[in-house]
This record gives sequence, structure tokens and C-alpha cells, in this order.
Amino acid sequence: MEHTTKEETQYPTKGILQSEELYQTSVYPREPEPLKELRDVTSSHPWGFMGTAPDAGQLMAMLLKLVKAKKTIEVGVFTGYSLLLTALSITDDGKITAIDVSRESYEIGLPIIRKAGVEHKIDFIESQALPVLDKLLEDNENEGSFDFAFVDANKDGYMSYHERLIKLVKIGGIIAYDNTLWYGTVAMPEKLVQEELKPARESTVKLNKMLAVDSRVMISHASIGDGITICMRVH
Repeated sequence: MEHTTKEETQYPTKGILQSEELYQTSVYPREPEPLKELRDVTSSHPWGFMGTAPDAGQLMAMLLKLVKAKKTIEVGVFTGYSLLLTALSITDDGKITAIDVSRESYEIGLPIIRKAGVEHKIDFIESQALPVLDKLLEDNENEGSFDFAFVDANKDGYMSYHERLIKLVKIGGIIAYDNTLWYGTVAMPEKLVQEELKPARESTVKLNKMLAVDSRVMISHASIGDGITICMRVH
């Protein structure tokens, strides 16, 4: 999620970079100009805090390079910060299957994506995610063919997405789940959690417990942005 302050969202502070000064010195100087432009555009959106945090984006870009990603999936696009970051990071002939229920939000960032010259890498599908993932699995050639997947969508769907993505991503490939700290509430007693955060907190706690015992993946939790859980498929 986008870096915001507690005062803006009235939610608990996210991430490990607790001041704007740290972002100015450690994150923003290395942010590509198209991503900066898209972050600025997104900040004026009523749901602007839903965008990917730039420090999380740096980690994603490194992972994409490390696995030499060429074919990726993105579940949850919003205005396209993480999508643009992926498109900038993969090869020119790479492809991204991008799934979101709202093309309207995607089109906020689309002019910037076009200006960056990477729209040809993106196959945007306006849909709920499960039908698209199930359709991909109908073609046996898609199994184990994706290098990387990023999920930043409805938290109650993450466990269902995982069962599909684990089949679509190759052994050695990465699945990254955003918001797995959920404003830090996963570590709070439930009675201290704001009511509006409780449903997604419950889903996120279940996801974290499931991933912790899933022998098909190696996992690492990164306290960046609102938390990212990185899974590498091992079998």
C-alpha cells in the first residue's frame, strides 16, 4: 500500500520507515520518474493509500530482476504503480497478466504507462480474479509457466488465489502477497483492533498461518509498506 501517515488514514502507522525524511533520503532518490508521477497522481485519489508503497516497490523490482522475470501475474492493479514498476523491470518482450475489477482505476495511471512505453507488455483483464486464474489453469501449458506473481487485492481471497498461483508459478518463481501486516493488527489483540479492520485482519491471520506450514514454498516476511510476504515455490 501507498506510504501514508496515520493522520491521513486514521489507521495505525505502517511499515518501518516512520518519517517522510527517511523516504526522502532512502527511497525517493531511486524512484524512476514515471513511478513518481504515478504516485503523485494516485495521492489525490480518495483511496490513494491503496497504492503500492515505493519502498515495497524497490524490493519488488529487485526480486523481478533476481528471477529474471519475463511472464508475470498481478492480482489487484488499482492505478497501476506496481504494474508499471513490473513493466519497467521485465524484458521488453515480457508479458503481465493484470487482473482488477475496476478498469476505471487502471485508466488513471494508463496515460503514464503509455508515456513510459510499456503498455505493450500488459494484458489488463477487468474481472474478479478467480475466474481468470481458473481459465489460465484450463490450459496445461500455463502451469508452471509464470516467473512472478504479485497480489494486492481483497484479503478474503488470498488463500484461494494462493492455491491457483502455486500451480501457475514455476518452481523457483516468486509469489508476493501485499498487506500481510494489515496495519500491524495481525500482532494485536483483537479487542484493540478497529472494527473496520477486523474482517481483513482475520483473513490475513489465516493466510499467514497457512503459508507458515505450506511445504510447497519458502517464505520471508518483510516489514516494508504494510508488510509483504514473499513466497518462493520449491516444489
